[in-house]
Amino acid sequence: MAKILPIIKNPSPLLREKSKEISLKKIKTNELKELCADMIKTMKEKDGVGLAAPQIGKNIRLITINTKDGPKVMINPKITGKSWAKEWNEEGCLSVPGVYGKVRRNKKINCVYFDKKGQKTKIQALGLLAFVIQHETDHLDGILFIDKAKEIKKIKAI
Repeated sequence: MAKILPIIKNPSPLLREKSKEISLKKIKTNELKELCADMIKTMKEKDGVGLAAPQIGKNIRLITINTKDGPKVMINPKITGKSWAKEWNEEGCLSVPGVYGKVRRNKKINCVYFDKKGQKTKIQALGLLAFVIQHETDHLDGILFIDKAKEIKKIKAI
């Protein structure tokens, strides 16, 4: 049964580490399958559109994204192409609660990753999905959206 994991908050040094690739052998383990299920449940419970493993204290290259077709698991994601066109969009982050800012990201990206069955997969993402993949892969490199954001606002919880 999937469980909700605690979210690591900024300024934890864990959020600033570069994550390690996951071996193909490890992808097929029950331990990783359980972690993926826990991350999906955590992301949904916390109203996130994405969650990266460093945000739950794991220094591995794993992200989950909530898409209109349901949750997607991306293992060892690598952005292989970016459009020249960029766009500003407001972002927030579960690890930086109550803070929002405008971030300029590529409108379209190509990404290669392994799914939870260990299959190498390619995706071309545009709009919100492209922004979320870029935001979450930044986490894998120790980068937070506040490092790139303009017009940062803090919003107090009601």
